[in-house]
Amino acid sequence: MEFTKMHGIGNDYVYIDCFKEDVKNPHELAIKVSDRHKGIGSDGLVLIMPSEICDFRMRMFNADGSEAQMCGNASRCVGKFVYEQGYTQKDKITLETKAGTKTLQLFPVNGKIEKVRVDMGEPELIASKIPVKWKNDQLINEFIDFGEKKYAVTCVSMGNPHAVIFTEKIDQLDIKNIGSVIENHPMFPERTNVEFVEILSPVHAQMRVWERGAGETQACGTGACAVIVAAVLNNRLERKATVSLLGGDLELEWNEENNHVYKTGGAVKVFEGNYED
Repeated sequence: MEFTKMHGIGNDYVYIDCFKEDVKNPHELAIKVSDRHKGIGSDGLVLIMPSEICDFRMRMFNADGSEAQMCGNASRCVGKFVYEQGYTQKDKITLETKAGTKTLQLFPVNGKIEKVRVDMGEPELIASKIPVKWKNDQLINEFIDFGEKKYAVTCVSMGNPHAVIFTEKIDQLDIKNIGSVIENHPMFPERTNVEFVEILSPVHAQMRVWERGAGETQACGTGACAVIVAAVLNNRLERKATVSLLGGDLELEWNEENNHVYKTGGAVKVFEGNYED
C-alpha cells in the first residue's frame, strides 16, 4: 500500500490515496502505522477519498484507532496532496469531513503548495452540542475540579470538542498526566481535546495541546481555532492573532461578520513509501 507522510506544523499523519488504494479496516491500520517504533510513526491516519458532495473527502483516524471528525492541519495537507498530484487545478476547493464541508484556499507557487487557508466554519458554543455535560447552555471560564487540579475552562467545538484552559508557564506543565485526566473526565461524553494557553500579547498566544486519542502533539488546527474563539470570549486576544504551537505558528481569525474561523498555515510532505499490512 502506497502512502505519503505529511505534517502541518508538526502534526504528522500518514495519508492514503483512496483514489488508488482500498483500505479495508482503517481503525486497525491507524494503530499500526501510527506506532513510532514498529510502524511508520504518526499522530494518525488520513484517507483522501472521492466525494459525492464536495471536491474531495477526508476521513481521519487517531493513533488509537478512533475516528475523528476533523483536523485542520490534516486538511491543509490534503489540499496540498490533491493539487500536487494533479487531482485538481483549482486554488479553492471544498472538502467533505465528518464535521461538515470545509473550504480550502490554496496558494500555489511553481506548482507546489506551501500554505493553505482553511475556512473552519462557525464555532459551536452550546454545551450539549460540543458535547459537554454542563448545567448551563455554555461553559465559558468556569472552574472545574479535575482530581487534584482545578482549572477555569472554556469549551468550544470546531467539529470536535475542545476544553481551553488559560494558564502560565505552560512549558513546565505536566501535560501527560493532566491532559489524560481532563480528556477522560465524565463531563465529556465523547472525551475532549485539551488546550493549555499562555497569552503573550493581545495578538499572540502560545499553546500546548493534548489531543483526544493521540496524547500531546506538535500541533492541532482545530485546537488553535478553539483557542482564538475562547480567547476572544474571555477578552484575552483580538479577533486576528498568531497562535504558536510546538510545531510552529498559525494565523487565526474569528471573523465578526460571518462568525467563521479562518486558519492559515503550512503543509509539508516528509516522504513517500510502501507499507505492507
